[in-house]
Amino acid sequence: MSFAILGHGRFGQALAALLREAGHAVRAWDPHADVPPDYVADSIDAALEGASWVVLAMPVPQMDAALRALRPRLRSEHTVIDVGSVKMHPCALMDELLGDDIAHAGTHPLFGPLSLARGERPLRTVVCASPRHPDAAARTRQLFAGLGCEVIEQAPAVHDRAMAHTHALAFFIAKGLVDIGVDDELTVAPPSFQGLKNMLAAVRGDAGHLFAAIQQENPFAEEARAQLIDALQGIHRRLLAPGEDAALTIAER
Repeated sequence: MSFAILGHGRFGQALAALLREAGHAVRAWDPHADVPPDYVADSIDAALEGASWVVLAMPVPQMDAALRALRPRLRSEHTVIDVGSVKMHPCALMDELLGDDIAHAGTHPLFGPLSLARGERPLRTVVCASPRHPDAAARTRQLFAGLGCEVIEQAPAVHDRAMAHTHALAFFIAKGLVDIGVDDELTVAPPSFQGLKNMLAAVRGDAGHLFAAIQQENPFAEEARAQLIDALQGIHRRLLAPGEDAALTIAER
């Protein structure tokens, strides 16, 4: 299969490598990044030439303008997917701007450059089908399954609500730890800290727009953050109060 990847940031690079390792043809275009000469495209049109898949790998806030610029260039043989970390906004944009004429599906690969470098398996990817293009969703599931992914099907709102309590909160906690100077390379740390190291590394390696996107573009993230802050403040108050030992027990599941 042939792919046009529009956006060659950290995830665009990682996806290009994964696709090329699987034997697919890739052309990538990004006027703001260096693309290796063996698969660089010097324009959107050059990237689209001969491609059957078009991957939107730019930051979510840029997707509206990118889709509007892309739409006149798309043909019926193209299938468009995005790889954003939130799904309601990108999926709604694709439905609005691509409509019935251009096949599309939303995706969120639950992996990135760090997890690929660590060899974490299985890779997992969420696919959000457009009601207008069930066949495109089926092709997208097959695509990611062929890359070795476990594929999860979700509605965009279900995805974003789940990500608000996982992805968004994990990055929120890690950002706070980074900002107060917690070092993920501490030599004196218990095993329970090891899980936090990956979170800290992910935030430190973030290109900037990812943290903002998963907090500001997810409509459920603000409520999740507020719930966490309220819970932490309650725990803090109980730690300062005498005779609260029973209330501080962590329940076993």
